[in-house]
Amino acid sequence: MASKDKAAVIQLFDLLESRYAMRVIWALSDGHPQTFRLLQDSVGGVTPNTLNTRLKELRAARLVDHTGDGYRLTHLGADLARRMGEVQQFASKWAHQQARAATASAAAAQSSHTP
Repeated sequence: MASKDKAAVIQLFDLLESRYAMRVIWALSDGHPQTFRLLQDSVGGVTPNTLNTRLKELRAARLVDHTGDGYRLTHLGADLARRMGEVQQFASKWAHQQARAATASAAAAQSSHTP
């Protein structure tokens, strides 16, 4: 990977690591515009000040836009949300494997304690 590409990934990760940034993108991923209040409810637990800051950052990054109907993802933001869906598929597979490993570990611990 070229250093320009690495820098772009780092820049994107820095943005997405900001508190609630990925939740905002995820909340808007269904394609329906949301008002500020509805988006605040969709994201859950975010203060108005934090949500406003995140929206400003995501708008500056051209991932989110505000129209007369509310906030929505741009084409670029929708592309990112689709790719986040791939992470969701991976996360489900990973969580299933984690649960199986925990069950196997518990069974092994149980059998080692049985006389």
